[in-house]
Amino acid sequence: MKKITKEDISQEVFDLYDDYAHNKIERRQFIERLSLFAVGTLTLPSLLSFMTPNYVDSILIKADDPRLDSGFITYESPKAGGTIKALLSKPTEGGTSFPGIIVVHENRGLNPYIEDVGRRAAIEGYITLAPDALSPLGGYPGNDDDGRELQKKRSRVDMLQDFIAAYTYLKEHKNCNGQIGVVGFCFGGWIANMMAVKIPDLKAAVPYYGGQPTAEEAEQIKAPILAQYAGLDTRVNEGWPAYELILKKNNVPHSAHLYEGVNHGFHNNTTPRYDDKAATLSWTRTIDFFKENLKSL
Repeated sequence: MKKITKEDISQEVFDLYDDYAHNKIERRQFIERLSLFAVGTLTLPSLLSFMTPNYVDSILIKADDPRLDSGFITYESPKAGGTIKALLSKPTEGGTSFPGIIVVHENRGLNPYIEDVGRRAAIEGYITLAPDALSPLGGYPGNDDDGRELQKKRSRVDMLQDFIAAYTYLKEHKNCNGQIGVVGFCFGGWIANMMAVKIPDLKAAVPYYGGQPTAEEAEQIKAPILAQYAGLDTRVNEGWPAYELILKKNNVPHSAHLYEGVNHGFHNNTTPRYDDKAATLSWTRTIDFFKENLKSL
């Protein structure tokens, strides 16, 4: 049987998956509508398999990479989730004090992709912390479908508090120099924007296809912002112009990049929404942005 490629799939399928991934439709509705695209060799099981994240073959930096000291810790989030599990990663060479990066997951908990992103950032010379906002509910359950269901049970305001607590934990860590930024994806993009609102000392924020703060919230931002947007993601992109106006008015350093012809989630290399060119360029820009704003002391 011919292997399915991204080019075999219509944009309508990607749009349908986006609705499902963002809780606009239930799994039953997703499968029913997906079945309409099952024609010939594109069977429903093959379509479902193709759209499902492939973590086994997609990890770029292994958990036991000798360049890193990487493992799980817990920290306290007294205003919200209590005890939060997180992946802490730092270089094994290059000194004992590093700038820090909080890595924020999508709307499904700390899955292997986000763990990998935490390690990717650490390889660049940072101490990184990737929390799991599902910790109060038992943590990421091992698959994204159940992870989305669990995350719907938590308040995003409470989860924001958990990531603010992560900032405090990392800032006080013996191997962090106190210069901290944040990168987040989808739900995590909103968290990255909101951490810039809530944390006056935050040094940099990189929201990937993340929802924007309200106008009143945006007025509080001081940290430099690097916004990464997918060209086909009109749902999120429409909020950028108003956000940018406030950043301009307040002389907040900022830039935004729109990657034409790619879908929401283009950085996630475990799903067919991934776009190698856009993901690589955006990540280069992200690391360059952190190098500019997070200084080694």
